[in-house]
Amino acid sequence: MKRTAPDPATRCMRRRTGRHILLAAALIGLGACAADPQPIYLGIAGPVSQPTGRSLRLAAEMAVAEINEAGGIDGRRLALVIKDDEARPDRAIEVATELRNDPRILAVIGHINSAATLAAAEIYNAEENGVVEISPASSSPRVTDAGPWTFRVCPSDLQHGPVLAEWTYDRLERRKAAILYANDDYGRGLLGSFGDAFEQAGGVLVARDPFLPALMEADDALDPYLERAIQRGMDALVIAGQAEEGLDILRAARRLGYDGPVLGADGITGMKDAGPIANGVFITSAFLPDRPTPEAQAFVEAYVERYDELPDHRGAMAYDAIYLLVRALREVNAVRKQHAEPTLNGARTVRREIRDYLATVGRTTPPFEGVSGTIVFDENGDVAGKDVAVGIIRDGRIVTAS
Repeated sequence: MKRTAPDPATRCMRRRTGRHILLAAALIGLGACAADPQPIYLGIAGPVSQPTGRSLRLAAEMAVAEINEAGGIDGRRLALVIKDDEARPDRAIEVATELRNDPRILAVIGHINSAATLAAAEIYNAEENGVVEISPASSSPRVTDAGPWTFRVCPSDLQHGPVLAEWTYDRLERRKAAILYANDDYGRGLLGSFGDAFEQAGGVLVARDPFLPALMEADDALDPYLERAIQRGMDALVIAGQAEEGLDILRAARRLGYDGPVLGADGITGMKDAGPIANGVFITSAFLPDRPTPEAQAFVEAYVERYDELPDHRGAMAYDAIYLLVRALREVNAVRKQHAEPTLNGARTVRREIRDYLATVGRTTPPFEGVSGTIVFDENGDVAGKDVAVGIIRDGRIVTAS
């Protein structure tokens, strides 16, 4: 009996093993084995040389490796152009200009911190030469109004703050909270959403004090704020900032004798690496490594196997953003429309089709089911209805609090 030779996609599939490759195949489907010499390029923008940007870069590179092992996008390989914005708004503008003006770049995953995302949005949302930016982690409420080319796959502070307030008031039964916040878009956004929700529940904010990281070099710079809050009966301390400053605040509070709970949102995720002093700190996040779904656990297992460390929320949502863009590229057939030698005029058409497609996700086209949860965009490019979990630091890991 004559046997029919398997088609190229079948031959590719037989050569692939591993749970993460199966996940890739399930999310994007398989293309032909042969890759086009001209890759499809996406931009990565964030503080990739800093701890807050490490997971962004690693998860994006892992996603691209999986996609290419699974046949690429309609047979063409995916490639990344990675730019370091150093978490600075001025540098973010430079990076955004470079990526927008590069005719190879069809979309950008980034930026990480809200200030950089908002600064870069002015470039990406140019009327005649726009390009999509999908932020994995910028939670400031102001990102909502950044423009039609700006999307995010993380919940905003309008979701983090109430969850944090409910946990403080209902679960921990604390009534007098103090909040120290970074005087930037992220810190002010969390201050507003937490403070409003905590006071509406019946709690009292005994102190709300801003800080600037550049002014925190002295060991006792925070003492006056914390001493006043302690004198006013503070029984919960909320940090609205990043991990480095958060650790300074935590150490100062403990040194001054405060032994109550310390809480914060996803900006302080990196405090998990600070050792025993960070044990017991509560953190809200849209993704925790023990998220109990098959997709999340397959992602975590593959990430740990590849990098020997756990991913954070930034990595999980960057990974989802890559796969979401792959779906968009396939759906709008942008791969075949891009010229072998890209020009800005040619890129503009493809970029706009990607933007228009993303605007329909969860509305007139199906939601995207990612490792971090369901992605549905509202009319402002915000992710709608995404869960925010509460985690707790235990021995260098963040696990779901109970």
